Amino acid sequence: MGDASAPPADQSVVIARDTVLRLQGPGWQGEERAFRESGTPETRAMVLERGRYRVVAFPQDERLARSLLDQSVAADSFPGLPRPTAQLLIVVAPDSRRFREWVGPRVPEWGAAVAFPGRGRIVVRGSSAGGATAGDPAITLRHELAHMALREYLGFPAPRWFDEGYASYVSDGARRGNVLAANVALVMHPLPSPDSLSSWFLGGATRAQAAYALAQLAVEEHVRRDPERGLDLFLRYWKETGSYERAVRQAYGVTSLTISNDWRRRVRMRYGALAVLSDAAIAGVITLLLVGPVWYVRRRRDRRKLEAMKIADSRAEQAERAAALRWLVALLLAVEANRQGVGEPPPPAA
Repeated sequence: MGDASAPPADQSVVIARDTVLRLQGPGWQGEERAFRESGTPETRAMVLERGRYRVVAFPQDERLARSLLDQSVAADSFPGLPRPTAQLLIVVAPDSRRFREWVGPRVPEWGAAVAFPGRGRIVVRGSSAGGATAGDPAITLRHELAHMALREYLGFPAPRWFDEGYASYVSDGARRGNVLAANVALVMHPLPSPDSLSSWFLGGATRAQAAYALAQLAVEEHVRRDPERGLDLFLRYWKETGSYERAVRQAYGVTSLTISNDWRRRVRMRYGALAVLSDAAIAGVITLLLVGPVWYVRRRRDRRKLEAMKIADSRAEQAERAAALRWLVALLLAVEANRQGVGEPPPPAA
């Protein structure tokens, strides 16, 4: 594990407009980056430094920058890895234009942050750079820091699916699973191999989110095989051998194909039923919208028929009562007339 001593207090540096920020000192090796500001000459960029982190932000994102720095220092450890020691530069882009300039054209429009492990730099969106739709900044930065920590430990780039899966496992927890639980078409059809997920990250936002979720589950499949040590042994063997396949065999005693097949089966078992239920609920709503009006019209018609039948029955009952009453009155009159000798009472009607 790395040095766990308490970090020094923040150190703030003010950079004037249209100047070049030269990050020098132990571990920075004279790294340079130009941040050209827009606006009035009074506009300034602030650099906050603590421990191995240096955060650059403009005035409107100072609170965000301090929060990201606090969270990064407080949670500076990652599952299966020793505490990182490499110094990192975190840049908060003040607007979408500069975010795009600093990360390059290859990053998709929905990207919230980008890590450059080879240069020790992370660029994140600020409050005016699309941050409202970029998700929780703390989770986003934690995701990128996991990329940096994994690369620092291994010393070489991990496959895209494992790199993204590990970062999602570290930062997002169970949140990614909602993507699969709501996508019956994904989990009920043949799933790609983990290596084939790499192309999914370059697709649209929906397909990429599914790729992140699947990659996270693939990493969790490794963790599941060694509940006590998690990824510790596996990542150590991977670093030592430089081979993913050899590391899997040494750490878990199985092949990567076994892990891939178990991953596919577990995805379907875990999310298939939820996805079917989710789609069934949607189908039920659609059916209700289609059948509901017909059912309502028919119910109104049946109700009118029922009311008409009730009225007819009531009238028939009233007619029967009136007829019975007339017969009874006639009978009583006949009896009374017979008593007075007027005549014989008529026989009761059949």
